[in-house]
Amino acid sequence: MTDPLPDARALLALLAERDWSIATAESLTGGLLASALVDVPGASASMRGGVIAYDTELKRQLLGVDAELLRTRGPVDADVARQMAGGVRRALELDGRPADVGLATTGVAGPGPADGHPAGTVHVAVATPHGVRTVREVLEGDRAQIRRACVALALRLAIDAVRE
Repeated sequence: MTDPLPDARALLALLAERDWSIATAESLTGGLLASALVDVPGASASMRGGVIAYDTELKRQLLGVDAELLRTRGPVDADVARQMAGGVRRALELDGRPADVGLATTGVAGPGPADGHPAGTVHVAVATPHGVRTVREVLEGDRAQIRRACVALALRLAIDAVRE
């Protein structure tokens, strides 16, 4: 499994160049994404914080994910990831300014399927002032490998979006 630190460093460097902030909204990664970012010395220049919304109802209450969407499609969904990313930008607003980047992960880490989705199904979204990008992947490996691979996927997606 690849080390997320180089991608985290690259993302934080891009954010610093733009004087942008980042906030994370995590479900299946359970804090690993935020941890990868704060492992980089100087991360506090861009990292606002993170929300671990493991419980589906917290996605609605803390991040503003639409209740009907959660009811009809469940938490493993591209639109849920999209709303989580936008929601965390607003949830971690400072002095009337939302975080510039919201990065969200949701999916099924395993070991078995959940909500009709096989283990390894992940949705990642990144929201910036320029729009929202999402990606869906079915990752291989055990629970820990899937969670780490999702972090790497999220960091790469964010790098691409911030470079845009």
